[in-house]
Amino acid sequence: MDTMRDRFIAITSQLLAEEPRLAVVLADISADGFAPARRAHPDRVINVGIREQLLIGAGAGMALTGMRPIVHTFASFLVERPFEQVKLDFGHQGVGGILVSAGGSYDWPAGGFTHMAPGDVALLDTLEGWTVHVPGHPDEAETLLREAVDGDDRVYVRLSLQANRQARPVGRSTGAMGYTGSTGASGFSVVREGRGGTVVAVGPMLDNVLAATEGLDVNVLYATTVRPFDGAGLRRAVGTGPGADVVIVEPYLAGTSTAAANEALMELPHRVLGLGVGRAELRRYGQMQEHLAAHGLDARGLRARITGFLRG
Repeated sequence: MDTMRDRFIAITSQLLAEEPRLAVVLADISADGFAPARRAHPDRVINVGIREQLLIGAGAGMALTGMRPIVHTFASFLVERPFEQVKLDFGHQGVGGILVSAGGSYDWPAGGFTHMAPGDVALLDTLEGWTVHVPGHPDEAETLLREAVDGDDRVYVRLSLQANRQARPVGRSTGAMGYTGSTGASGFSVVREGRGGTVVAVGPMLDNVLAATEGLDVNVLYATTVRPFDGAGLRRAVGTGPGADVVIVEPYLAGTSTAAANEALMELPHRVLGLGVGRAELRRYGQMQEHLAAHGLDARGLRARITGFLRG
């Protein structure tokens, strides 16, 4: 299976030939992959070098002229380092664009903490009007990217080397309970039904969540779009009982979506547990699977934390 980043490069290169207003702005990362597209479209594939603030500013400037920019680098260099430019050049100026990251929270541990971005989605949460996609498979990444190119809004697509074994329908998909997302790709789909609680698995966390909840009487929802947050889908899943227990498993900073879940369930007595990457920096970088285990995001760690919460 190709990686999400591989698929992004291939599909974007194809879309450049089909969409005359589409442009790609790079900061060295993935420049080799886009070399053929740059030769074919030298005025619409721009590499600004390792200048992340300029990366965002150039993309927003293109948007001001009516182009649809895709701005790409590692998540830590795309959201965290040039955050002021994201806030002002896109948000304050009121223009749209697509930020596509690579590297996830810790896809390349050997790069050190400078190349890790567990706080990217939480940081974007401080800004208005961003749609945030977290695909769990290259096929899902392709669908979400194509939908983003067709729009004019502000979109963040978070790519990772971690992926589920199979793709799930995204967009207006119907889950096991018959729920269809009411706002396009933002609808959560129901993967497994149960009565003892609801677990929301975000993007590449689904396989580990399914393994962790095997044999448990719980709902499992799958989310590839976390902003806007599908509060209606969550309310439908928890039902109309006297209360609700909800666990949200995200591949970035733990608790990023707990406030959104609390708001969605404010009229119902409930408890929410947010699982994800902890705040403590792990300085022995190791491998991605070791980071998953250290943060309790492997199947074994999730099983212990989910069952402990639901029995509490």
